[in-house]
Amino acid sequence: MAAQYTLILGTKDWSSWSLRPYLAMRATGAKFEEVVIGLNRPQTKAEILAHSPAGRVPVLKIAEAGQTTTVFDSLAICETLADRFPKAGLWPQDWRARALARSYAAEMHSGFAALRTALPMKITHSLPTPELNDAVKADIARIVEAWTGALTHYGKDGGFLFGRLSIADCMYAPVVTRFRTYGIALPDAVAAYSERVFALPAMQDWLHDAEAEVAAGLA
Repeated sequence: MAAQYTLILGTKDWSSWSLRPYLAMRATGAKFEEVVIGLNRPQTKAEILAHSPAGRVPVLKIAEAGQTTTVFDSLAICETLADRFPKAGLWPQDWRARALARSYAAEMHSGFAALRTALPMKITHSLPTPELNDAVKADIARIVEAWTGALTHYGKDGGFLFGRLSIADCMYAPVVTRFRTYGIALPDAVAAYSERVFALPAMQDWLHDAEAEVAAGLA
């Protein structure tokens, strides 16, 4: 019997961490169920704890052979999907490119705190560019540098950071939405890459769901 996959996600207008494994899950082509938990509500913590011992979203549940395995971190979920769906090519085949892609993904996972604070994800919004302090400018410059380097050396065959869509792109996809929401000026090649990410069918489906949340007063 095939494994059953369930992704537990947070409010789609805001939850950058949920977007990352959602895109990776969609890239595998596997069927999965979604459970979306509204964030910043009195019942939120209890609802999440019912699924995750860490008390955070996202969570991936894999039901297989009578057992359910719970994975409760964005990057861990993406790595698990890469293991289980090698044909999806979620990491580059070349070891050097794969090592760099992993480095980029880990840097996003643990870094860019200034950018996260100043430019929170609000995927359905279009907002004025706020005053950016030096720390935020440095974060933006580092991301532009990283994307430019990857696109120049690896992105020509497929248009994503390492050619075909990878976990590195999934990890940076919320930054694409942030740059779009706040009108951050980008070099042409980086802007074109951002448009390709935003045009992904999975991203557009996420945006549609987020818009529905906003319309229903849930975000």
